[in-house]
Amino acid sequence: MTKRSRIPLLIWVLAGVALSLFFIPLVSLIIRAPWRDLVDILSSKVVRDAFKLSILCSTIATVLCIVIGIPCAWVLAYSSLPGKSTFRALCTLSMVLPPVVSGVALITALGRRGVIGQFLFSWWGIQIPFTVVAVVIAETFVALPFLILTVDAALRQLDPIFDESARVHGATSWYSFRRVILPSIRPAVIAGIVLAWARALGEFGATITFAGNLQGRTQTVPSAVFLALERNRGEAIMLSLILVAVSLSVLVLLRDRWITAVTRGGSW
Repeated sequence: MTKRSRIPLLIWVLAGVALSLFFIPLVSLIIRAPWRDLVDILSSKVVRDAFKLSILCSTIATVLCIVIGIPCAWVLAYSSLPGKSTFRALCTLSMVLPPVVSGVALITALGRRGVIGQFLFSWWGIQIPFTVVAVVIAETFVALPFLILTVDAALRQLDPIFDESARVHGATSWYSFRRVILPSIRPAVIAGIVLAWARALGEFGATITFAGNLQGRTQTVPSAVFLALERNRGEAIMLSLILVAVSLSVLVLLRDRWITAVTRGGSW
């Protein structure tokens, strides 16, 4: 008896309903897309500016995630920090927060009257909201948990014998991490980086709340889609399809490899 024959008909029906919830909206985008206007849409200044800003900010945000996310994952995985599970939850909280709440939290912290922002503005005249810096911060805030979660899981699954062997041979903690541990979890690191970049590229709620939607200054592709819904639905559909294609490509590329890297810390 095959596996397929052991699955009840009702389960097949429910699975089909679930798939249709994903499939039908995406197919609808393809059907309604103004393909004849694709070149004109992509060559417009608004779209070009949005793509340039999105790629620039998501790349910078990803670099920041690497710089601060990997050390954070190292601490969460290997330290004996009291209440570590609580800190781990806090580090991944923005994954489940409503995006607009993330934006409000950033404004509360870094706005002109924010807990920190008031001092930045009064002492040095620095205003972060509604600037490119605000876009990068918002994207880093929502993308960072994807890198931390992936690397942390891989580190906790890694056999400690690798680190112990390096330490026995006189390696320092820093040397062992750079030359032994990181190469051992390279698949997880790469997966986390790509996931963080894709998440940063598609961020909308926190960005538009904290950075606004100013063309050529803070308008990313998701923000351009939101604005285009009011003036040019065809443009909104085409830009949405491009974001769908990028996200789907990332997920298809990393799905099995990411799961393997997270659960086993193994190689691709």
